[in-house]
Amino acid sequence: MIISIPKEIMEGENRVAVVPDTVSKLIKKGFEIQIEKDAGLKAGFTNSEYEENGAKIVEDVNLLYSTADIVLKVQRPLERKETGKHECDLLKEGSLLITFMYSLHYPEISKKCAEKKINVISMDAIPRTTLAQKMDALSSQANLAGYKSVIITANTLRKIFPLMMTAAGTIQPAKVVIMGAGVAGLQALGTAKRLGAIVEVSDIRPQVKEEVQSLGGRFIEVETDESMQDESGYAKEASEEFLQKQKELIFKHITQADIVITTALVPGKKAPVLVTEEMVKNMRPGSVVLDMAVEFGGNCEISEKGKTVQKYGVTIIGEPNIPSLVATNASEVYGKNLMALLEHISKDGKVELDLEDEIVKGALICYNGEVVHERTKSLLS
Repeated sequence: MIISIPKEIMEGENRVAVVPDTVSKLIKKGFEIQIEKDAGLKAGFTNSEYEENGAKIVEDVNLLYSTADIVLKVQRPLERKETGKHECDLLKEGSLLITFMYSLHYPEISKKCAEKKINVISMDAIPRTTLAQKMDALSSQANLAGYKSVIITANTLRKIFPLMMTAAGTIQPAKVVIMGAGVAGLQALGTAKRLGAIVEVSDIRPQVKEEVQSLGGRFIEVETDESMQDESGYAKEASEEFLQKQKELIFKHITQADIVITTALVPGKKAPVLVTEEMVKNMRPGSVVLDMAVEFGGNCEISEKGKTVQKYGVTIIGEPNIPSLVATNASEVYGKNLMALLEHISKDGKVELDLEDEIVKGALICYNGEVVHERTKSLLS
């Protein structure tokens, strides 16, 4: 089977679906690999590196798509400016597209793929199970985003992170508040602690308290009788009453912080507002807020997607694609996630989708001309 890797066309996307090292491993598994010319350049991988590892470089985009049995991408299909054609229209009938589809946010693209009889596996729908751990691309990308978010905010803040004793007196450590103790939040906590900050973490799931404390963070606990985690291990949508309680408790923590990093997402829903305009107004001048959920509505009421703005003396960073800022490593781990998935669904270079397999069942969005993912289907009906 031929695997094609196109160049990512979304603005600001520097990642590539497969790196040269992964190419050679996929060829050993029986696949043939072709990649669009310069697809890996923004992530630091040259055409010659891909060729040395056995990939064929293709300049003609139409040829790249029309000959592919499997297309591996990072971002959902979009319209290509140079051809005026949507990537869905370039894919051949019966081919398999594996990418971050975010079908619960963009169901109409899934519908378009189904109409074109393109089968789709979405990397953001991989179940969070022990067996699927190696394929969990959401976690691999969030890990890097958590690290980078701290570096970005540390660079923006007009203070240093650690406690420092100097001949001129003592410099107090910076105070960081992290909203959400998922993969990104825990990595941000670990990174901020290593830089010497005092770190507090808030999460709607009380069961993450021990993880936060084991990494040296202080847990901001909101009392609740509700179970705040679904069966897949994701945070559930919280009730209005709970969110109100949480806002009241964290008001004082946020307004005393130097840096606030928000990471809270609920699959298929608008991101919950955790940092209100009133909170920002009461923060110290020079403080920094980084909203990692800005692509899906934002956790900060006044963050702006793709912009860094100053409001009430506070810098608010609305970077929608932080993994793209560390594209080399992000591409390396994403390529490994894809390879683990392909190993799971193929044998001797041939993909065979077992619809009873729990990973395929969870992540398959379109199959044989239909949208088969239940939650996506319900959004379209």
